[in-house]
Amino acid sequence: MTALLTAIALLSLFAGRLAPIPLAASCLLPAALFLLPAGRHRHGGGPVMDACARRSRLSRENAGVKAAGSLLLLVLCICSESPWPPLLLFCFLSGVTLLWGKTRPHDYLSLLTLPVVFLLLSALTLLWDFFPERPAGAALSVPFFGGWLAVLPASQELAGLVLARAVGAVGCLYFLSLSTPLPELLHAARRAHVPAVVTSLAVLIYRYLFLLLDAARTRRDAADSRLGYRGLRRSLRTTGLVYGNLLAHGFRRAGACYDAMESRCFTGEIAFLTRPKPVTARLLLLLLPAVAAMLAGVLLLR
Repeated sequence: MTALLTAIALLSLFAGRLAPIPLAASCLLPAALFLLPAGRHRHGGGPVMDACARRSRLSRENAGVKAAGSLLLLVLCICSESPWPPLLLFCFLSGVTLLWGKTRPHDYLSLLTLPVVFLLLSALTLLWDFFPERPAGAALSVPFFGGWLAVLPASQELAGLVLARAVGAVGCLYFLSLSTPLPELLHAARRAHVPAVVTSLAVLIYRYLFLLLDAARTRRDAADSRLGYRGLRRSLRTTGLVYGNLLAHGFRRAGACYDAMESRCFTGEIAFLTRPKPVTARLLLLLLPAVAAMLAGVLLLR
């Protein structure tokens, strides 16, 4: 599914701009990455991401500097009026995550699948428009219910810029999340005077979101083993039962968690046990040139 979406989105984006052979290569090669076993999405993305962060060699670096650098690069990505600086930044940060952080490529590609699907669907909605008559100068057009679905060059430019910004932002967030364990990240947020209630809620949401996903998967597998998804009518009924039961389970678990926290005199603040990590020159030599290059790209490529 991801491979098909990738091919369709890239075809819509580059149609009329590239010759047939480069166009086919630009569509098929990125799509082929998601056909590999390493590129198939796996459930439990949160625990996998946190495990990658703890294994990363970049986890030895100061979390506050990484967070500040990632946030600054993210802002520059959003301000860019050319697609090239965000795309180059994504390639650079992905290379740093894989080569310096030693994140396994199949883990990185697997974790990229979910945001890629969302970004491709968003790009397709920006690319394709409905017209009552076939528009002149359209890069692609297909008949659709008495009208035409078409891709215009202006839509390609807009979608390309939005997609590039989003890809660059994903690179910034993945560089931070795959190199910084959650307790260190929240400790850095606490030092930046983020309210304690915000960081405590973030911990609880992060923890229980994936517990609910595991509970949903267990119930779905149990229903599937009992042939609960045979036929459309039975599938709809089973889906309603599974998620209704999951909602009740979530309320029960939330109540039990609240009672347990109250019995332990919870004050609304969760303490994080972290080791102090100095600011190293190699991290500054990594982030400062990247920020300077992005700033130059944003200012010059207008």
